[in-house]
Parts: sequence; C-alpha cells; structure tokens
Amino acid sequence: MTALSDFRGESPLTLLTRGEKAATSAHTGTALHRPMPSRPAALIVLILAALVLGFAPILVRLTDAGPAASGFWRFAFALPWLLLMTARSGGEGIGRPSGWMALAGGMLVLDLSFWHYSIALTSVANATTLTNLTPVVVTLVGWWLFRERPRALFVVALAAAIAGAVTMSLGADGGQGSNPPLGDVFAGVTALWYAGYFIAVKGARGAHSAGRVMLWSTAIAAPGLLLVALVLGEDVLPGSWGGWAACIGLGVVHVVGQGGVAWSLGRLPTALTAVTVLIQPIAAAILGWLLFAETLTLVQAIGGGVVLGAIVLAQWSSGRDQKAPPSRPDAAQGPGRVGSGGPEGPTTAAPKKKDAEAEAAAPVS
Repeated sequence: MTALSDFRGESPLTLLTRGEKAATSAHTGTALHRPMPSRPAALIVLILAALVLGFAPILVRLTDAGPAASGFWRFAFALPWLLLMTARSGGEGIGRPSGWMALAGGMLVLDLSFWHYSIALTSVANATTLTNLTPVVVTLVGWWLFRERPRALFVVALAAAIAGAVTMSLGADGGQGSNPPLGDVFAGVTALWYAGYFIAVKGARGAHSAGRVMLWSTAIAAPGLLLVALVLGEDVLPGSWGGWAACIGLGVVHVVGQGGVAWSLGRLPTALTAVTVLIQPIAAAILGWLLFAETLTLVQAIGGGVVLGAIVLAQWSSGRDQKAPPSRPDAAQGPGRVGSGGPEGPTTAAPKKKDAEAEAAAPVS
C-alpha cells in the first residue's frame, strides 16, 4: 500500500508526469512484457472519451436534482460498473483504499460540488473552459510549494489565461445562467480541486491500477457529495423520469469518459493528451448552444480561445522543463487532463479532467 509519505518532497509536476508503466509493473511484475496498444488506437480512445465527457455538464443540467446531488447519482450509478470491472476474473481485485485514494475522493467531492454549481450559475461553455485551467494551477502549485521556477513562457501563458478567463466572464450576456460572475469564480476554483485530484490519483497509481483507484475514489466521494447535498438542502431525488435518465447517463460518462482518459493517459505523450482533452470544453459549448440556446458572444468566444491557447502553451512550457527520471528497471516515460476527469484514474499530465476523470478522471468533468 502506498503511503502519502512515499512521495514526500516530490513536486506535483513530477507526480503528474511519472510513467504509468512503473505502476503497472510494480503491481503485476509482468505488465512490461505485454504488448502495448498502438498510439493511434490510444488517441482514438482519448478523443472519444473527451467527446463523451463533453456531455457531462449537459446531463447535470438535465438531472432535475440539486448540483451536488447530481454528482452523488453520477457516482452511485458508476460504482456497480466500476466494481464489476475491478473484481472481474484476471483483474487486480478490489483491495483496500490507500491514503492517496482517500485524498482523491475528498478532492472529487470539492471538485464536483463547485463545478456542478458553476454549471447551474453560468454558461456551460464558461463552466467547462475555466475548469480546464488545471495545468496552469498545477504549475503554480509547484512554483509556490516546491520553488520550481517556471519558464518565462509559462508566465506569459498564465497572464493570457487570466486575461482570457476575465474576458469570458465579462463577455457573457445576461441570459447565461442565474449568476454568471459567481459561476465563473466557482469554475475557476474547481481547477484547483481538480489539480489536487490529479496529484492524488497519480500518487495512488504508483502501486495500484487505474480501475482500483477509480473504484475507491468514487466510493469515497459518493457519500461526501450526498452529505453536501443534504446540508445545502438540495433536492436529492430527481423529479422526473428524464432526470433519472440523465443521472444514469452521468454514471456512464464517468465510467466511459474518465475510464477512457485514464486508459489512454499512460500510452500517449503529455503534450498530446493535454491538447486532445481540450475537445471536451469545445464539445460542451456546442451542445450548450444546441440544447440550451447558450450562444457565445464574440467577446466570450475570443476569451475562450485565449484560455484554451494559454493552457496549451502552459502545458508545452512545463513539459519542456521535465527531465527524464533516473533509469529504473520498472520505469518508463510518462504520458503527458480531466479531466477527469479524471474519472478517476485522472493520470499523467494535468489536462486530462478527466482520468484521473483521471486515471480517473477528467475530470471532472
């Protein structure tokens, strides 16, 4: 079992970019000899997973339940599938949760609570785009806590990201949510919790499979979200059959979207995954326009483009600073999210909100 102290002194960026192969071989002792899927196959899975995750904010709007309650149902419907996948014959088994898994579950509670409220308060496009500032947050954490001075290029990216986020917020029209400014703030704060989730997932992946990490982080987060919903007086039960269908859909998104990101994270370079996962906010914005008539203003669209560009620039700048870890028999270069989401598995690089929605998991998205 991996303890929190095992990673003491290692920066968030180091944890996020450590190879997935080391984790697998440490547990099985044989994974290194198994043929790895081709990069095109992994890229296709990642693209499809990112598109699936784009439905998450749409389904949250359709659950007919409170924001935190919809997060609870997302996990509740995902858990049976995660349990079957983890306990299947030939799998790693359910096992016990580690400290990193517990931390990942706690981060998921904060992540989905803030993000789902942002979806209710602002536009789908703003809520999803601003949440993907996670790579910027991770580098800032490394700068602040570990004195990892970023390149000048990252500082430029940071300034651009902030300017783009402010532009998106100020450019929203009055019909995009009940309180767009507050929703935008919640979405920005979500990036912080998502960064913490990524770091925790990466720590857990040092000794456990993505499936086990997703299972336990989800199981730990579910009751936490239910508690938040009850404390805030939300409607916990969906008020319609359509709401229940949306909740089931969130469970599918969690397993397929986050699971896909988590699976592909260890098979693709960091820079590539960072850029590819940005399909999620684009897909979400298009769906928000089609289903909720949330047309982006020109100023919003420009701000969103600046934010996405800044995320790519920040990720690229940070990636250039990464140095290969000392050679070890069980180590390999890491990928490069969720981005999810994590999903809990989201994971190597910050962008996936996804798999850890990332390795679990983005994202969360």
